[in-house]
Amino acid sequence: MRKSIWGLIVLFLVLYHCKSPQPEVYTIGILQMNDAATLTETRRGFVDSLAEEGLVDGREIRILIENARGQVPEIWRIAEGFMAQKVDMIVPISTPSLQAALHSTTDIPIVFASVANPYLAGAGVSAEDHLRNVSGVSSEGPIRQSLAFIKSLMPGIKRVGTLWTPSELNSLFYKERAREEAAELGLEMIAIPIANASEVLLSAQILINKKIDVIYQISDNTINKAFQAVGRVAVDNEIPLFGGVLYHTELGACAALGWDFYEIGRRAGKIAVRIKNGENPENIPFQHMDRVMLHINLKMAERQGIVFPEDVLNSADKILDDVYESRLEAFK
Repeated sequence: MRKSIWGLIVLFLVLYHCKSPQPEVYTIGILQMNDAATLTETRRGFVDSLAEEGLVDGREIRILIENARGQVPEIWRIAEGFMAQKVDMIVPISTPSLQAALHSTTDIPIVFASVANPYLAGAGVSAEDHLRNVSGVSSEGPIRQSLAFIKSLMPGIKRVGTLWTPSELNSLFYKERAREEAAELGLEMIAIPIANASEVLLSAQILINKKIDVIYQISDNTINKAFQAVGRVAVDNEIPLFGGVLYHTELGACAALGWDFYEIGRRAGKIAVRIKNGENPENIPFQHMDRVMLHINLKMAERQGIVFPEDVLNSADKILDDVYESRLEAFK
C-alpha cells in the first residue's frame, strides 16, 4: 500500500515538472477618471482597436478597467495597484489619470488618450521629445476655432461664460487658452470655478447672473459628466450654449466643434499594438487630432435663440434629430 502511494506521488511530481509552463498573458491596465461620455467613448475605441488587430480581452490579452469615479486620490491608488499587479502597459484616459500613471512608473509603457496637454502633465516637451516609456494621443480641443465660430454667428457679443475645475490641470489649461483666444477676438471670458459635479447647476446659474451673452463650456472631466445641468440652465434662461466637445450637443448645447473621441481611442489602440509587438514607445511621436467636426442640435438652437445659416448647416457633420428626444426631455 505504501509503495503504491509513493509511486503515485513520484508520478505526480514527474508530470508536474514535465508540464510546459504557461506563458503569462499580456495585461493592459486602463485607468479612467470618471464616467464622462468622452472618456467612455475613448476607452471603447481603444478596446475595439485592439480587437481589430486580433488582441481580444480574455483570449490573447487581459484588460483591467478601473474607474476612479472622479476621486483624485482613487486615481493614484489605482495606478499603484496596476504596479502591484505587474501589468505590461498602462492606458490613462484623461489628464489626471496620466499624472498618476507617470508618478507610478518610469519603466512600464504608458499609452495615454483623451489628454488635453500631455506636456503640462510632465510627459515630455514635444511630440518627438518625450519620456522614454510614454506615447499616446492628445485631445487638445479647437478653442480658437470654436470661439471664432461663435462670434461669426453672434457678431455683437462681448462676454462669454464658462465653468472650470481648478483641481484639473487640463481644465486650467483650457480656461487660460480660452481667455487668451477670446481676448484676441475682442471678447471677455468670464470663468466660474467649481469643486465638484454637484456644484455645476448652481455655478451655471451664477454664471448667467454675470450678464454674459453666451456660454462656451470648455471640456472638463468633472463638468462633462454633469453637462446636462449646464444645458438646463441655458434653456431656462434662453441663452446660447456651445459645447467644448461634440457630445455636449446631445446634452443641451446648440452646437459644438471638436474631435471624435472614439477615434482618439482607436488611434491610441494602434500605438498600443505597436508597443506590444516590440516597438519602443520612445520612438513613437505623440499624435494630435486634426479633423475638426461640427455637430448641431436644432432643437436646442431654437430654444436658445440661435439660427444657423444654410452654409453652416450644410457643413455640419451631424445634425441631431428626434432620435435624441429622450435625452432632451429635461429641457422641454
